[in-house]
Amino acid sequence: MTSKRNFLQKSISFAAFSVFLLSSGTLSAQENKTIKVGVTSGPHAQIFEQVKKVAEKDGLKIQVIEFGDYVQPNAALAAGDLDANSYQHRPYLDAQVKDRGYKIGWVADTVNFPIGIYSKKFKKLEDIPQGARFGVPNDPTNGGRVLLLLQSLGLIKLKDNAGLKATPLDVVSNPKKLRFVELDAAQLPRSLDDMDASAINTNFAISAGLNPKKDSIALESANNPYVNILVVRDADKSKPWVAQLIKAYHSEEIRKFIENQFKGSVISAF
Repeated sequence: MTSKRNFLQKSISFAAFSVFLLSSGTLSAQENKTIKVGVTSGPHAQIFEQVKKVAEKDGLKIQVIEFGDYVQPNAALAAGDLDANSYQHRPYLDAQVKDRGYKIGWVADTVNFPIGIYSKKFKKLEDIPQGARFGVPNDPTNGGRVLLLLQSLGLIKLKDNAGLKATPLDVVSNPKKLRFVELDAAQLPRSLDDMDASAINTNFAISAGLNPKKDSIALESANNPYVNILVVRDADKSKPWVAQLIKAYHSEEIRKFIENQFKGSVISAF
């Protein structure tokens, strides 16, 4: 009877120890998991490849996943296919959260990309002719951003209350009768041959071999509300890896990389 009791006690102890080992292994796996970060091709991808190296020194493993548009990275993050993304400014995020109900949010500022106007046909803004075909991004916040830039340059005038979400329908004065062609932001560099001019987001401009400082015929001021941001799910904001990720991005190594790599066409915002 005693030996049977001892056997049962040993069996129970062994089972409990096994559960402990399994649970410890699970925790360890969670702590050492690879963080998946979504970026758009170009500068965001280049910067995050460097962030990945800095983070690894601190024990954080990162997998950088590139996307070709602005819609998928937020959808993938909200669905749990990514842990974070780094490609958008806050007005765009706010619009996505409002329209789609995503439970995702800002955790840190990253960089600023002053948007530029480009043309293969004209070397000066004032040379753009009457009735010119003008390419603009078709997403609400970047489209509005471009129209506000054109207003600041004196090419158009918008309704007083148009704001960041302005559309071509809000244009009340258009002396040059510009014909706005709304396209996906990633398509604008490829369609430049078909346009008289286009406003192109800097990340897509650089990916297409355009240098914002040298090739643009007008460039947005760096003092604007379109600072790019690092975004995670709301439920993850307090997790240790988020602080590690921000620390790596906001390091002096990354600041110097941005300065040396982009020569002022991309500006660190930290």
